[in-house]
Amino acid sequence: MSAPAFSTLAVALRASANGFCGAAALALALLAGCAAPGTELPAVVEPRTASDQTDNDRRARVRLELASAYFGRGQLETALDEVKLALLVRPDMAEGYNLRGLIYGSLGQDQLADESFRRALQLNPRDADAMHNYAWFMCQQKRYADGDNLFRQALAQPHYRDNLRSLLAQGVCQARAGNTEEAERILTRAYEGDPSNPNVAFNLAEVLYQRGELERARFYVRRINQQAGQSNAQTLWLAVKIERRLGNAGGVDDYGRQLRNRFPQAPQTLALERGRFDD
Repeated sequence: MSAPAFSTLAVALRASANGFCGAAALALALLAGCAAPGTELPAVVEPRTASDQTDNDRRARVRLELASAYFGRGQLETALDEVKLALLVRPDMAEGYNLRGLIYGSLGQDQLADESFRRALQLNPRDADAMHNYAWFMCQQKRYADGDNLFRQALAQPHYRDNLRSLLAQGVCQARAGNTEEAERILTRAYEGDPSNPNVAFNLAEVLYQRGELERARFYVRRINQQAGQSNAQTLWLAVKIERRLGNAGGVDDYGRQLRNRFPQAPQTLALERGRFDD
């Protein structure tokens, strides 16, 4: 199955406007304040803005942005170096540990990845992005129940905007765990949220194929294969298998020909040539 891609970092800075206590505030002689002598002004707590960041904050943020960019390009060692420098400056930066977990996971350093995700959630227990990443890591480790619980927690966060991403990953993990009925329910919900998403449609079609719902599986995978920019070796191979089980020899030939012509070196094409339809 295709795996959804992980998200990177997003930084939002809130801006505020400072008011004046009176026109006289513009005069140099009254820079000390606008209150009458002997009058004590009440304390005002202003929201933090970009100007409130310390030098360490800014340095750590720049390092983290660089690490995210390197990670996105697959330069894992360089990304890890940048994360380490960011955390050296700001050891309480939850986003840094979240990204460090992704990097270590990609490097196969499972224990360090696990420790990083746990530290990120200790620092920010409501970080839905870290919950999602940790849950997907658990799925890859076949810790399906723990991962599903974290996906549910992420989806329950009131301001979480990546629900589709987590529903897709959660559905894939349920299918891997053998819970195809639950996987179908979750992926159907994801499809209803974005019917144009080929990753969702493909994974839903594959789950339906596993459950023997062949006509429904055909519907979803056909929609993908009708779009040249969306179809690939996986979607064509699934279509071949569906048509074969439906007894449609013409469909098998059609999709098989597309698979051979467009992806002659793909593992799916090799499986077709060898007649290994059940792998």
